[in-house]
Amino acid sequence: MAMGEEVATSNKVYSGSNRASLAKFWPTRLKSKGCWRNIFIKYPSTCYRTICSDPCDSHPCQNGGTCILKGLEGYHCVCPVKFGGDSNCAPNINTECSVDLLFLVDSSSSTTLEGFLHYKAFLKKFLHVVWNTETLQNVALAHYSNDVKMIVQIGDYRDMFSLVKIIDSMEFIGGNTLTGKALRFITQQGFKRPPVFSDVPEDLPHVVVLLTDSKAEDSVVEAAKFSRKEGISIIAIGSEVLRRELDEITGNPKRTIIYSTTQDLVNKITELQRKICSIDNQGCLSQPLDLVFALDSSASTGRFNFAQMKNFVSSLSSHFGINRDVTQVSLVVFGKRPQTVFGLDTHVTSSALLEAIKQAPFTGGSASVGSALLHIHDDVTVVQKGARPGVKKVVVVLTSGAGVEDAVVPAQQLRGNDVSLLIIVKESVQMDLLLRIAGSSNSLVRISSYEDLRHKKDFIMEKLCDEAKMPVNICKPNPCMNSGICIPKNDNYWCQCQGWEGFHCENRIRSRDTSQSWKHPAMIHTHLN
Repeated sequence: MAMGEEVATSNKVYSGSNRASLAKFWPTRLKSKGCWRNIFIKYPSTCYRTICSDPCDSHPCQNGGTCILKGLEGYHCVCPVKFGGDSNCAPNINTECSVDLLFLVDSSSSTTLEGFLHYKAFLKKFLHVVWNTETLQNVALAHYSNDVKMIVQIGDYRDMFSLVKIIDSMEFIGGNTLTGKALRFITQQGFKRPPVFSDVPEDLPHVVVLLTDSKAEDSVVEAAKFSRKEGISIIAIGSEVLRRELDEITGNPKRTIIYSTTQDLVNKITELQRKICSIDNQGCLSQPLDLVFALDSSASTGRFNFAQMKNFVSSLSSHFGINRDVTQVSLVVFGKRPQTVFGLDTHVTSSALLEAIKQAPFTGGSASVGSALLHIHDDVTVVQKGARPGVKKVVVVLTSGAGVEDAVVPAQQLRGNDVSLLIIVKESVQMDLLLRIAGSSNSLVRISSYEDLRHKKDFIMEKLCDEAKMPVNICKPNPCMNSGICIPKNDNYWCQCQGWEGFHCENRIRSRDTSQSWKHPAMIHTHLN
């Protein structure tokens, strides 16, 4: 090529290979003596392999959905039942519960900016997917580190766009993790409504959703107890390493949500929705229930602790609607021998019930849990003593742990009659035996002291609500007296009697001919749904 000759190179590449340092051919046009001709010159080059990201790597399908690749950049989700209404299997739900809801977000240095941003994204997703736009005025938002900053007060916003915009503008603070201080502040200041919302009911449950990834650096357990005592329900969301602390904050392990990854956090939206609505659980309080309390009044409990038991029963009972149609309560105390303080159908008002609980006597002496359970089986959870057919029956036993050796068989008899047991016991070495009495670990609640009873109230209340909603066998316990046979029929029952007559075979037939007695069935209206 002569000096001064002009060289032009095309932009088009005529080769491609996965090998490095492979020569590529570039067409070159050489101008010489007024004419153009094509020649090929070899240039060394290096090829790089590029791996395109898989759109399914980000796990876009929620709630157990399966991500299926669609082309190079697309995907679609195969969703489980009830989640098919959204392309990413997001929960197609809406809260029907009415609560004042405050999100308290950890903005400390230990959580990090990245964690804080994940929490903001979670909040926006939750509100979009779950929360009813008509109740956005019931939502508040705060974040904290050394101090607490209220971002949204109850009643500030009614539209989703404005609320999401303010979440986006929330800035990371950094600093120490003073969760206890934040809870005290929220309890006193977080749920105040502006005067313009004076027409909105103020008796809505107050719920705090705590999002944190940091261990508290102050006395958070005492602060949480203060909050719960003031009527604040706490739901805590965090990682596995914080589980024990979060359980102590909520006072109820069922109100703790543990996540492992960022995507797993998003998948907890449905669980959070259920937990929020379970707090506004008026449906539980209107669910028919026959509830029996059996209190250990032996010397191993002592007078002072027995008084704490009675206070706990009073506090728990005050949350139920006491009448013939909803909740009936019976109280049994026991030492060596059991004593019925009042039966299921004795009191039909809450005030009369609470006054009667105060009068329960302390008996002293040794304890026999088995005798108490047998007494309840034979003489309390029976129709002739006020028990209602078709209504769930639960026996709550509060015991020091002494005198439980004879309780296994009576407990089995109660469960065989479709009567549920909940055993609340002070820490005991006989845990294997207590598990046999309770029937399962879910029916056994351990307390470190009787003072701890009041901190377990929400947890036990939730268990009772769960039991009240369980299906029942209308013929258990057998409502028919005098060896009558209970026969279910169309959500009711009738008693087949021999030698007796009446709805429950309660009247002896005077005539010699008893063969037709079964023709007088008891068609009893029950509470079955």
